[in-house]
Amino acid sequence: MKKWTAGAMLLLPLALAGCAPREVVYAGPPPAAVDEVAQRGYHDGFEAARRDVQDERRPDFRAHPKFRNPPVPPPAFADYRQAFRSGYEAFLHQGPPPQGY
Repeated sequence: MKKWTAGAMLLLPLALAGCAPREVVYAGPPPAAVDEVAQRGYHDGFEAARRDVQDERRPDFRAHPKFRNPPVPPPAFADYRQAFRSGYEAFLHQGPPPQGY
């Protein structure tokens, strides 16, 4: 019985650790520079996909020079690439506008 009680006493703090209330932190809106980088990346990706479809190339966002070497400062590379990919995929899922209408 003592071993069981001793084991329970050792595990009790671990079991209660997950019961603590969580603190919610709101960061607020992203800085304007992040929005500009994301808008530029989305637009560049959308246009890259449009050109790929127009030129009948295999769609691959990774093949574009602006995705591989983003035209933004190095700290913003990840944001630009994520937005580029989103814009590229948005065009592919929406498709080109209908012709002749």
